[in-house]
Amino acid sequence: MKEEVETKLHTDALQIILEGIRAADPYDAVKGVLTFKDNVLKVKGEKFEVKGKLYLVGFGKAAFKMSKAALDVLGDIVERGVVSIPKGYEIDQELEKVEIVYAGHPKPDSESVLAGKKVLKLAEKAGENDIVLVLISGGGSALMEYPVENVTLDDIASTSIMLMNAGADIYELNTVRKHLSKIKGGQLAKAIYPATTISLIISDVVGDRIDMIASGPTAPDPTTFRDAWYVIEKYKLVDKIPRAARDYLEKGVKNLAPETPKVEDPIFEKVHNFVIASNITSLTKMRDKARELGYNTLILSSMIQGEAREVAKVIAALALEVRKTGNPVRPPAVILAGGETTVTVRGSGKGGRNQELALSAALQIKGVEGVVIASVGSDGIDGPTDAAGAIVDGYTIVKADDLGIDARKFLENNDSYNFFKAVGGHIETGYTGTNVNDFIISIIV
Repeated sequence: MKEEVETKLHTDALQIILEGIRAADPYDAVKGVLTFKDNVLKVKGEKFEVKGKLYLVGFGKAAFKMSKAALDVLGDIVERGVVSIPKGYEIDQELEKVEIVYAGHPKPDSESVLAGKKVLKLAEKAGENDIVLVLISGGGSALMEYPVENVTLDDIASTSIMLMNAGADIYELNTVRKHLSKIKGGQLAKAIYPATTISLIISDVVGDRIDMIASGPTAPDPTTFRDAWYVIEKYKLVDKIPRAARDYLEKGVKNLAPETPKVEDPIFEKVHNFVIASNITSLTKMRDKARELGYNTLILSSMIQGEAREVAKVIAALALEVRKTGNPVRPPAVILAGGETTVTVRGSGKGGRNQELALSAALQIKGVEGVVIASVGSDGIDGPTDAAGAIVDGYTIVKADDLGIDARKFLENNDSYNFFKAVGGHIETGYTGTNVNDFIISIIV
């Protein structure tokens, strides 16, 4: 009987998660906001007259589906386009007049630079009366890159990996990346100018800051070289990052390298950015699904951040509180949260932030019946693994103990992937073609 209850909770959790992924479907998101009639392009009710040519540019995990939707709406009016998507992403058709580049993610590669060059070339082609429709989604930072002079792709990648491993958040990471790139931090908008930029954005950044999503290629950049230098200093990486990257940032601090465009730059008079899907959009749909399944619901926050294993303790404590006292929501309950945690790598194991969060939560709810916790990346990829995340309950650690597996050792070694491989609990969705951060779900009965 107990097992039947747990199985039902697992099934419900997965159904609710799938609803969240569906709600962020890039095709539907674009078709829901974009119309074209009588030579007028309409985005969320805002009108743009098409006087010249219309170009299409896309990059990110959702770029293919977004482009497909845009082409279905715009048809023959699109002059040409370039779209950069992750290697391994399977497309179901070619896109007319649009060149597809398969680039590296999460680590940018030579194809990412090729995509950057092609996009900049197209941007510079656009004249004053033209429009460039830019489709931006998570992963865009890696999938389209063009390093500044004397800095190589490996320099940027090494710097990024060092920052991630030191526990830098997405804001800090992008602050540095923008200042080592010719395309990020508003520089794509600068290249498109004097043409008009219309960006449709699927947000994978906590709080939906457009200057941070895919490193804000069409948004004014509030950060400076000084900020980037501060991040490097904060994590004690000044003498560790590649020399060329350090030298360029130092040049920028001394005003010897061009700063990224700021909000007062006149180019932004011709830039229009629209966020069309985000974590809260998905959490709202997930809540509706949970209610449909008969649960009381609470959306905790769409802006969860912090160390994955520590966030897990709070999520688990809340679930245990609900079970014991019925606060802040009465069982049967579903508590939803979203955002993006970080992992400070201490060990040599394999994993991702969602699997690490789930493993840490499992330790907190050991032996407790009627509680299930899952953490999943909406893009279907958690770290450098083939899992989207993991689902745990009160029996997860009990089962590990029976198998002679020390869960704490796996957690300390950042080896959550191999823990779930041995004990069970992986959630595998494959590439979802979208990215609106992570979903954390607790079910309590």
